[in-house]
Amino acid sequence: MDLRKRVWSAVFGLLLLVDSLCALTWEVPRFDGWYNSLGCPKRGAVGSRLVRLVPAHFRDGVYQAQHEPLLPNPRRLSLMISEGTSGLPSTNNQTVLSLFFGYHIVFEIINSRATGCPPEFMNIPVPRGDPVFDPTGTGEVLLPFQRGPWDKDTGQSPSNPRTPVNMVTAWIDGSSIYGPSTSWSDSLRSFSGGLLASNLEWNMPKEAAGHGFMWSAADPVSGDHGPQGLYELGNAWANENIFTAAEGIIWFRYHNYVASKLQEEHPQWSDEELFQNARKTVVATFQNIALYEWLPVYLGDRTLPPYPGYQKFVDPAISPEFQAAAMRLGISMVPPGVYMRNRTCHFRSMINIDGSSSPALRLCNSFWKRQDINVKTSQDVDDLIMGMTSQIAEKVDHIVVEDLRDFMYGPLRFTRTDLVALTVQRGRDFGLGSYNEVRQALDLPPIKTFEDINLELNRTNPQLLRKVALLYDGDVSKLELFPGGLMESFGSPGPVFSAIILDQFERIRNGDRFWFENKQNGLFQDEDIQRIRNVTFHDVLVAVTSAEASDIQNSVFLWKSGDPCPQPAQLKASMLHPCTNATKLNYFDGSKAGFGIFIVILFLFPVVSYSVACMVAYLQKWRYRKFQKRRENVVRTEDTASGFPAYEWRGYRKPLHPIKVDIREKRCLHIQDRSGASLRFLNLDKQHCLDVLLSNDRQCKAMLLKIPKEYDLVLFFDDEGRRAAFLQCLHPEVTDLSQEIILKEMREKELLKEALTGEQRAQIVETFIRHTFSKVLDIEKCDAGDLSGVCRKKAKELLQCELTAAEFANALGLKSGSLFVDSMFTLADKDGNGYLSFQEFLDVMVIFMKGSPEEKSKLMFSMNDISGSGYLSKEEFTRMLRSLIEISNGALSKRQTENGISAMMQAAGLDKKEKMTWEDFHFLLRDHERELQFAQLSVKGAEQQGNTYLSRDQRVSFICPASSKADGLDIRRRKKLDLTNPNVYVKPKRERYIRSPIKQKIQQFKRFIENYRRHIVCFIVVYGVTAGVALERCYYYSLQATSTGIPETSVVGIVVSRGSAAAISFLFPYMLLTVCRNLITLCRETFLNRYIPFDAAIDFHRFMAVTAVVLSVVHSLGHVVNIYIFSISDLNILSCLFPKVFANNGSELPLKWSWWFFQTIPGLTGVLLLFTMSFMYVFASRYFRHISFRGFWVTHCLYIVVYILIVLHGSFGLLQEPRFYIFLIPPALLFLLDKLISLSRKKVEIPVIRAELLPSGVTHLEFKRPQGFVYRSGQWVRIACLLLGTDEYHPFTLTSAPHEETLSLHIRAVGPWTSRLRELYSEESLLELGAHPKLYLDGPFGEGHQEWTDFEVCVLVGGGIGVTPFASILKDLVFKSSIKSKIQCKKVYFIWVTRTQHQFEWVSDIIREVEDMDSLELVSVHTYITQVAEKFDLRTTMLYVCERHFQKVCRRSLFTGLRSVTHFGRPPFVSFFSSLQEVHPEVPKIGVFSCGPPGLTKNVEKACQHMNKRDQALFMHHYENF
Repeated sequence: MDLRKRVWSAVFGLLLLVDSLCALTWEVPRFDGWYNSLGCPKRGAVGSRLVRLVPAHFRDGVYQAQHEPLLPNPRRLSLMISEGTSGLPSTNNQTVLSLFFGYHIVFEIINSRATGCPPEFMNIPVPRGDPVFDPTGTGEVLLPFQRGPWDKDTGQSPSNPRTPVNMVTAWIDGSSIYGPSTSWSDSLRSFSGGLLASNLEWNMPKEAAGHGFMWSAADPVSGDHGPQGLYELGNAWANENIFTAAEGIIWFRYHNYVASKLQEEHPQWSDEELFQNARKTVVATFQNIALYEWLPVYLGDRTLPPYPGYQKFVDPAISPEFQAAAMRLGISMVPPGVYMRNRTCHFRSMINIDGSSSPALRLCNSFWKRQDINVKTSQDVDDLIMGMTSQIAEKVDHIVVEDLRDFMYGPLRFTRTDLVALTVQRGRDFGLGSYNEVRQALDLPPIKTFEDINLELNRTNPQLLRKVALLYDGDVSKLELFPGGLMESFGSPGPVFSAIILDQFERIRNGDRFWFENKQNGLFQDEDIQRIRNVTFHDVLVAVTSAEASDIQNSVFLWKSGDPCPQPAQLKASMLHPCTNATKLNYFDGSKAGFGIFIVILFLFPVVSYSVACMVAYLQKWRYRKFQKRRENVVRTEDTASGFPAYEWRGYRKPLHPIKVDIREKRCLHIQDRSGASLRFLNLDKQHCLDVLLSNDRQCKAMLLKIPKEYDLVLFFDDEGRRAAFLQCLHPEVTDLSQEIILKEMREKELLKEALTGEQRAQIVETFIRHTFSKVLDIEKCDAGDLSGVCRKKAKELLQCELTAAEFANALGLKSGSLFVDSMFTLADKDGNGYLSFQEFLDVMVIFMKGSPEEKSKLMFSMNDISGSGYLSKEEFTRMLRSLIEISNGALSKRQTENGISAMMQAAGLDKKEKMTWEDFHFLLRDHERELQFAQLSVKGAEQQGNTYLSRDQRVSFICPASSKADGLDIRRRKKLDLTNPNVYVKPKRERYIRSPIKQKIQQFKRFIENYRRHIVCFIVVYGVTAGVALERCYYYSLQATSTGIPETSVVGIVVSRGSAAAISFLFPYMLLTVCRNLITLCRETFLNRYIPFDAAIDFHRFMAVTAVVLSVVHSLGHVVNIYIFSISDLNILSCLFPKVFANNGSELPLKWSWWFFQTIPGLTGVLLLFTMSFMYVFASRYFRHISFRGFWVTHCLYIVVYILIVLHGSFGLLQEPRFYIFLIPPALLFLLDKLISLSRKKVEIPVIRAELLPSGVTHLEFKRPQGFVYRSGQWVRIACLLLGTDEYHPFTLTSAPHEETLSLHIRAVGPWTSRLRELYSEESLLELGAHPKLYLDGPFGEGHQEWTDFEVCVLVGGGIGVTPFASILKDLVFKSSIKSKIQCKKVYFIWVTRTQHQFEWVSDIIREVEDMDSLELVSVHTYITQVAEKFDLRTTMLYVCERHFQKVCRRSLFTGLRSVTHFGRPPFVSFFSSLQEVHPEVPKIGVFSCGPPGLTKNVEKACQHMNKRDQALFMHHYENF
């Protein structure tokens, strides 16, 4: 108690001083050490550089550390130097308390143990067969080592080598008690009474909870990690072991002790005043004990010189030699265990992890203990402190106990390591100079041999020095500082380490402006300084522990004989519980299955979206079919009394087809489908016997009816009873005295083998025809086909095969009931049996394929000479003409037919004859003998046979030599109209264009560049920027990875993900510009149209979208790799990569993969983006877009969600600061402006003036033109019908001209929406609604067709409903010419491609209107009817002759009634474009505009590319598909 009174009197004196100086009239030192030196504020502060005593010694002179083989292996060196017997006591009886107080001082002024960023590894190879770390001799074990932090402004050149930094202050300012920052100090304070926050026990600090400042490495014994269970103190490493934690607890208590006394004396003081006054007193006490009590004991009575006063030019910075070598000498003093005792000198037994007991706490098993059963309470801490005061430390020498040499804690990956090897490696990391270089810097003589290091050691253990010399190749200049200093120390630090330590503490004291002895700082007076000098650590311990003054010696850092409670024995490792061995941990254990399953789920996103799209498509088709059936008003009659429902079997791979079989009176079977459509007629009247095969298994439902010369009928009935009923009904109908039914039963499988299916019959017929042509055209029989796929029996049937009328019609590509087929079949069937034999078919084919013009015309004459009189009456000639017109699906009236006949007869001079002979008929064809010469009969498969069949270019229907006779009338008409345009339909002179293939390729390439120069430039710009931003990020994160903090292990994934992310950041925003329809339409009218291909906006949208989704997949794959690597990477690596997310607190264990995916904004939004985009892209594919436009529209509206997710995804940049907004803001603003323009007019209801349902499913809508609606011909709009949904818009081209007062659309019903629209405007719906449903209108929008005015000569090609833009253009052209408007376009060629001339009759009306208004003949119209055979088919030849005769006489088409020429077949674009080059040689560019199905536009594009190989007019193609 006397000592306690003495201690309190000293403290009371200080309190009186504090009272006189309060309230905070002095300068309060900062926690981070800044502004201690006013001349250099950063000096000694947190993050300041270390100051070297000797120049850096790196391998490259800059930053690369020395390593093997230049220097010895650190582990081998450790085993060589530090291995030895433990249990040698300190020569001057230093206590273990002195040792750990020294550790506390080190923590006060040094912290470079944290890892540096970016992570750099210098792992230590373990020698093969190491008894501790590699007992199995693999030679692959590495001790983990990561380089420490350094100043980023260093390590750039030999003149500026890498310099480590100190993460705490270099001053002895209580940072180990209060923390090195204000925030750290605030986290420790209770903000009540100036106290530090305590735990449940008032004299114990609070435990860490959650994220804090404390270092929380894993317990190598139990694997426990995380901050829970650790004490929160000012020293981050205080919990490294319970012994250093006890030192921190003592100073925590001492602060609260002082603060409590201050509050008792000065209850009016605030918390801040109490705290700062207590802090000032505690720091001064700590400074005094550290330098004037502990340091002399540690150095063996070597003391600092007297305090000279504050020296402002002294730099207190820690030297690397002090940190990485000199102060590490204390590891040789560490015992294998530490005693615990109470006040009565009772030394406690320790409970080990296995339940056994030991005399002391084992050091190697006490690292980072969270729940130590031996030290739980404040009394346990007191017992530990008292035990350390009684225990003698190990001798200061080269020997280090195995607890630190072999069982020092390591990372979770490898829980044990070698502290000596780590110290050697740290010296190399810091670039320490050699032992001799440091000696010279300290004015010590250099050693010349290894024996000179320590003479005493050389005397007692010379073998050690010789072994070390061998490791350094006998070169003493290579000897490193720490091994040399360790070997020179014997009983106390050697001269080198002593000099380094003294130098360091002297600079810290003399350069500290707030040192307690500095009278200039205003902190203390002389008498106060003296009182502080009188306080010892013994006084502190007595004040804050349960120990009395007599329980511990006065000099607690030394134990002398007679001091209280001597230790039972000097501890040895053999007396304690053994250390636990190293364990390895794979961070990814337990996560492999979940991670793999989740990645598979990510890959299934497209599959799921595809499945959903298929379901939507199926549902849409089902609804559409249901809708179509509901619309069908055809009355079907079903006679159930005479009809038998059954299922027809058509082959093994085909489903059963539901049918109905009617048995008619004329011994005929009529097979129909369930809807009533006729499928097949079977005449059984001429069969002598009827073979019927029945199945006798599988419920006896199958029946086979053999049909000679045709394919068999295989029926499946619902049950045997229905089959029997059918047979019973069949028997009396088909049998008489001359017929019989032969029934045969067999197994169903054998029955199906006997059946001749329709496919097999078709193969036989095809081979039949091929063999016929092989006879006619001398084709090799191997090319004619074989019968390897059929059995011998069926091969025999082939030789006896005869064609039915239906098969003959199918071979000709015609309907079986047509007049032409009847005439041809009747002529060819010489025996009149209703079938064509091989010879009969061959005879007809010989004439058609090889006959002369006279023979062919005679054959046509004979076909129509029904009576066989040798004459054709007008009725028979009319019948022939009708049969030909029927082929083309024509619909001429009787009057039109008579007019055509009269014109042809009059042209031939036969108008006065009632009938004509063959000579008259042949004379009628005299002008077309060339066509007749090449006329054949188009038969399926014939084009594949032989080389004599003509190509399409040879079969053109309008490229023919100009004939003065044939075209005389046309020429006279042109002269009369004073037109000088030459005849475009001439055969081009191809010989002028013959050139070498190389020149053609060069010309083609030049024309390609000229035609697509705008596209190429835009493509290069877009993808150049995309590649540029991607490569810039890849370069930054790969070649500059050292500056980004990315380790080599994760650089690949990060480079891929960041590079692709940069490209996506550009593509997704600028993709918006391609769908700004209003802005594109406006820009078309500006100069920008000369540089930007606005026509290709949607194509660019698709290209960019596909590129973006590919890059998104690449980005995702990169992140899959990243997350895997992050999930197995230490926390210190992650804290370098993500400093805003992770703090390196030593816990090491990374977060699981699921955290990255589901608990981070980028991860969660990334998953949602993949899910959303998979639906958007699948529904945007051409197939699903056409099937379900609604689905496409709805999923594409998810773009709002996509861009919101993208913004969130990029805003929470974990790796880098967000940069995407640079790309997003400009296009987003333009897109928003475009949307506002559309929204301003979308919701205006437009009344429909007139609605007309036209043939071919076309709906014509005429509606009011909104005010201010200005458009150009060829543009399009988007409409929505209010009754079909106000949010579903569909695009259609305007068919009205800009000068018209109303707007009109022609909409073909080909899908669900257009079909419902057509039904909505039907008469029934209009009667029900009472008025036309109104529309929403959005537009107009521009497209390439509106640029027809930029060309002098234009070619318009429309296919099917694709003629709609040209209807507007033609009307606009004629109107402008009629008002003499100045336009560049002087000639338009309109090619209308249609299946039949009555498919789009409304187009004929428009063309007729244009022809009537076109007085200057600006428009040349050509109609191509494709649903006929090619020109040189004999049938089409006759049709062609009739058309030409009628056109010459009436100047109108026989079929369309137009002045335009009607052609049969498909247009030969190459030949047509060739003629245009001849007709318009002065025109440099010809605009080609096509609209229709992809096949049509593709053929036009190929023709343009072919023509652009030449160096004449350039054909510029603009197209739109539907």
